[in-house]
Amino acid sequence: QVQLVQSGGGLVQPGGSLRLSCAASGSSFSVNEMGWYRQAPGKQRELVAAISSSTIDTNYADSVKGRFTISRDNAKNTVYLQMNSLKPEDTAVYYCRADTISLVTYTYLEVWGQGTLVTVSS
Repeated sequence: QVQLVQSGGGLVQPGGSLRLSCAASGSSFSVNEMGWYRQAPGKQRELVAAISSSTIDTNYADSVKGRFTISRDNAKNTVYLQMNSLKPEDTAVYYCRADTISLVTYTYLEVWGQGTLVTVSS
């Protein structure tokens, strides 16, 4: 069983920065693409950023391009989201997601983190 444990988040003023982390733990698995999603009150969950297993390919929502940076440390099975120049409209619950494959059964499993609240307000 693979689990994603998130850390970071909290309250920040507009223009401030936060860093989110998400670590995958378990046994006998590999992690492919990882990503961050967010869901604001009354809105659907949306993709914020994603990164390939090689770290070469990244994808960002237009609303965060130039402000957010996704990265990962494959040795630690951890993905990060550095959020700069935060705006009130970035307020949401942020979730990490990972595409994993069992090295025992070679089955695919999509795993989600528990979510962390980011509030941008003065």
